[in-house]
Amino acid sequence: MIHQPRARGTPEQFISDVLHNRFNRAILERLGVLGLPDVWLVAGCLFQTVWNLQAGLPAEASIHDYDVFYFDAHDLSELAETHVNQRASALFGDLGVPVEVKNQARVHLWYEDYFGRPYPALRDAREGIDRFLVGCTAVGMQPGSAGDGTRGTTVYAPYGLDALYHGILTRNPETDHGPLFQRKCRDYQARWPWLTIA
Repeated sequence: MIHQPRARGTPEQFISDVLHNRFNRAILERLGVLGLPDVWLVAGCLFQTVWNLQAGLPAEASIHDYDVFYFDAHDLSELAETHVNQRASALFGDLGVPVEVKNQARVHLWYEDYFGRPYPALRDAREGIDRFLVGCTAVGMQPGSAGDGTRGTTVYAPYGLDALYHGILTRNPETDHGPLFQRKCRDYQARWPWLTIA
């Protein structure tokens, strides 16, 4: 497996790399159709695309799902989120990949039951990205206005992009779950062996 790190990750390089993945490109092009507030494509489908390209693999290789965050504090019900996922399934169904949509305004309602730790209520979707376990994986992309396709795309990377492009895995002090962090890192290293834990 080849590893071709870039000297520095820039937002422009990140967008270019992410769009090599045809599913990322299609989701970003259509995401505005859902009409969701504060909506972002996030997580593995972005950073794993970068690592795949560095490894000389197809951009889409071994990416299990495609995560979308939005923030709607007006309806915190599970039913509302389910309806959004049904609409997303219809919109993205032809892609043949799972697209999972989560309302970040309601994460604090279920997080402790699922992970055994309290989780403060968030103020926007970006705060959900801020709390990813592994610092360099805290990335999101927000499409421009509906109909703009991928033009006007915004990158959100609260801890920067350098560690992502150099494969350095660091704990996020905002969400320090030691054992879960270690499990995630081992899973990543099994697929991209050059990754290092800081």
